Amino acid sequence: MLDDRSYMRGPSYDSRRSLTNTLIVTLLVLFVIQAFLTFYTNLRPTETFGLSVHGFREKHFWQIITFQFMHSVPWPWHVLGNCIGLYFIGRPMEETLGKQKFLTLYFLSGTLGGALELLATFLPHHFDAPVVGASAGIMGLLGAFAMIFPMQEFFLFFIPIPIRVIYLFWFLLLYSAFATLVPFDDSANAAHLGGLLTGVAFVKWGMNPARSFTQWNPFQRKERSERMIKAAVAGSSFSTMRRRSRQAAQDVPSAEFISKEVDPILDKISAHGIQSLTDREREILQAARAKMSKR
Repeated sequence: MLDDRSYMRGPSYDSRRSLTNTLIVTLLVLFVIQAFLTFYTNLRPTETFGLSVHGFREKHFWQIITFQFMHSVPWPWHVLGNCIGLYFIGRPMEETLGKQKFLTLYFLSGTLGGALELLATFLPHHFDAPVVGASAGIMGLLGAFAMIFPMQEFFLFFIPIPIRVIYLFWFLLLYSAFATLVPFDDSANAAHLGGLLTGVAFVKWGMNPARSFTQWNPFQRKERSERMIKAAVAGSSFSTMRRRSRQAAQDVPSAEFISKEVDPILDKISAHGIQSLTDREREILQAARAKMSKR
């Protein structure tokens, strides 16, 4: 699990309105319904809503979405594992990206991961069986998380020492790629691979659309700036630089300060992660946050 520090959520996080919590509850409720239908009726939800090449040939195109809400039955370990991962990864990513981009990344990762899984069935030694699970979407969130917060530490249940998320990302990426080419288990490794790659691509291009757009759209720029600044500096210990950052904020007019000083730093975070910032750049973000808190 994540080393769950308050700065990952930011001061505005409200669990009562959390899309992450809504997704978790939805997955659990649908699992119970799926298990009931499987064992007490003649319906087969996994075959109908799980993703397969056969289903696509039968024009069951909805499967590319519905498989993300299905899980293996009857044992709950599959759905519980995904819900735990979604809980610890989803909350900080929802706060960092905002609700709309969070959902976009989650379902885009699940959809593209599912598409890659379909393509992988045409490789040697792959067989076509219904694929179920939310793990491709969660892998997308993890991929994006690793790009934005690469030095954040994870505590895995079976490893008693913290692991930086960027190392976990590379392990999962290489494992999924190898297991896609050499299928030695029943996991949807190609879906995991597709999700991870989608998360990376989303941070590289989706979080930072053409800068010309953010330049002429002040609402888009304001939303992006506030969210990324909070994610970068909220709760961090910069006590030795706060006096200088407040002075820097007073010396430069607000609009000019954001345009000339803050925007390039946010672009750097999107491209290289928060760990790439210098002390001076962190001071500037602290100054920007001080301005935001006064409004």
